[in-house]
Amino acid sequence: MLKADLHVHTQYSIDCNTPLEKIVSRCLEIGINCVAIADHGTAEGALKLREMAPFTVIVAEEILTPHGEIIGMFLEKTIPSGLSVAETLSRIRAQDGLVCIPHPFDIFRKSALQNHIIEEITEQIDMIETLNARVMLPQNSAKARAFATRHGIIPSAGSDAHTLGEIGNAYVKMPEFGGRDDFLQALGKGKICGHMTNPFIHFASIWIKLRNKWLG
Repeated sequence: MLKADLHVHTQYSIDCNTPLEKIVSRCLEIGINCVAIADHGTAEGALKLREMAPFTVIVAEEILTPHGEIIGMFLEKTIPSGLSVAETLSRIRAQDGLVCIPHPFDIFRKSALQNHIIEEITEQIDMIETLNARVMLPQNSAKARAFATRHGIIPSAGSDAHTLGEIGNAYVKMPEFGGRDDFLQALGKGKICGHMTNPFIHFASIWIKLRNKWLG
């Protein structure tokens, strides 16, 4: 069985400074043996970590559209931010990627995909985070679970780690898989596990983002 944290950030995200090598070490230490690296606006870190890690790394990207963020999974190259939702979905599919909605219905996160957009693209969603460890209100996660159940969408989970200690705060216990199609089948048999991260961790991300902008 895999313990898969399906939403992790690295130093390639503007609001994270976690080196790739330390992510590998931390995962080995705590028994996470599958990660989806979903940096903001780039797949570069995920591609590099895939070559380094002795466990499964899914190349993903958290892509900002004018209406909020969408994660593309099983990518091979970066998809630009700022494209329309329709164009973003089209480019994910062009790479034979999968569509995941991160931190849905999170009322505190401006980058969450707008609710009416989620409803409009329901049939194009492959998976949705029903546990994102950085979502602060349990009722937002409950709404995501209800949405997934109502529409028959496979639930996913991830720590949304922007710091090393957050990795593994949310994960899926799931069977091993051999590729994109096997992944969805395995995820559908998985069990969502984990807990919420202390909300004050958001201040660390804000500080890192401001520092990185200041340093250029």
